[in-house]
Amino acid sequence: MGFHIPYLQFLFLEEIPQMTDVTVASLDPPRRIDAIDRKILRVLQEDASLSVAEIGERVGLSSTPCWKRIQRMEAEGIIMGKVALVDQNRIGLGLSVFVSVESGDHSDAWLKKFAVAVSAMPEVMEFYRMAGDVDYMLRVVVADMRSYDISTKNLSARSH
Repeated sequence: MGFHIPYLQFLFLEEIPQMTDVTVASLDPPRRIDAIDRKILRVLQEDASLSVAEIGERVGLSSTPCWKRIQRMEAEGIIMGKVALVDQNRIGLGLSVFVSVESGDHSDAWLKKFAVAVSAMPEVMEFYRMAGDVDYMLRVVVADMRSYDISTKNLSARSH
């Protein structure tokens, strides 16, 4: 069984919101972090290219204790990596569309087929399972509405 898109929400983003206080479900119990760790994370989320000395200065630590805290948070998986944020408009991908997906089929087979279809589409940036009336939410980034229409048709064809 396929899926249908009952409604679309269009949201034009000028800047990407950053999350600083997130609890992530994992097999390990979450580790409590202190105020200095939170400050370090906030600084890294603003600009991960800063030197350890600059980060330490911004959070009130000398380089060595700051470096040790960053290393510990990396080793514990709190800091999972560092990324470069790309200005979507400057590379011709100025339209972000959030797509709500409802499915009448909730079997593992359908989900695997849908996940394979979504994973094969480079324009799908994020894929979330939702609670409530909507089953899944996709964030799709494309150049324009025409590209979005092509993307939606492609996804529909792949998942049937």
